[in-house]
Amino acid sequence: MTAESCFRIASLTKVLTSAALVRTLRDKGVPLATPVVELLPGLAPDWRADESLTVEQILGQVSGLRESVDAATVTALGDGDGALLEAARLVVRAGNEREPGERWSYYNGNYFLAGSLLAALSGTTFESALRGNLLDPWGLTRTGFDTPAASVTGWNGTTELPLSGYPRTRRPSGGLWSSVSDLLAVGEGLLADRALLAEIGRPRTRSDDPMTYGLGWALGRSGQMYLNGRLPGYRAAMVLVPDRDYVSVALAGQGTALPALARLLSDMQQPLTGDDIAGAVDGFAA
Repeated sequence: MTAESCFRIASLTKVLTSAALVRTLRDKGVPLATPVVELLPGLAPDWRADESLTVEQILGQVSGLRESVDAATVTALGDGDGALLEAARLVVRAGNEREPGERWSYYNGNYFLAGSLLAALSGTTFESALRGNLLDPWGLTRTGFDTPAASVTGWNGTTELPLSGYPRTRRPSGGLWSSVSDLLAVGEGLLADRALLAEIGRPRTRSDDPMTYGLGWALGRSGQMYLNGRLPGYRAAMVLVPDRDYVSVALAGQGTALPALARLLSDMQQPLTGDDIAGAVDGFAA
């Protein structure tokens, strides 16, 4: 393995989906407080969710949507160009179980909507929009949805796992392959765009929520931004400390590796913040 080796990064994908959508909204002059239904009018006939639900609330996992659409259901929609929008339709058809903004809850359905928004605003597919709006501008040559030649095999303990596909309908929430070098470039891209970083790193949660969360990132008490990703045979974790221009990434092709990755990243940032965040990085909801 090298810094260029490619791993499945699971929920670290949300970092890129969120950043690309926020950048696209900014470029088009569309506020984050815009109701989602206004930007996805094709879903209006099936919309049973709160009509006030905003882009900001889905990216911040405070949508209050009923969490009834599971992985098997959206996988069954197939891999056609329209499948992601149909997954988003199922999400909003299920309605809300609480008011938007009332409570943080980690739900991949929020990011099926986010991916559909990115595609609609860009006039293309989610994959093309992500590449055109973020991957190519930030020079992420080893990041994508197709299995790369330099892919690392995943293991669970001593069991080697076969390479498998990832459903197109779930890609905005966790479908990317990437490398340490590319994810460090993501951190550098965020650190270079302070307005984008400030928007993403601003808390959208309430004081009584289970954690402090921005747009795609959990937030630590000393300004850290962190998250992890988990798929069978792979673990990923990432930490930013914006006011110290610091980013660190750890990837593993081993399903049992997350506690070790979290400890490594915590120890690396602790001289800058004084905080032990190993438990928070390991315990994040991804």
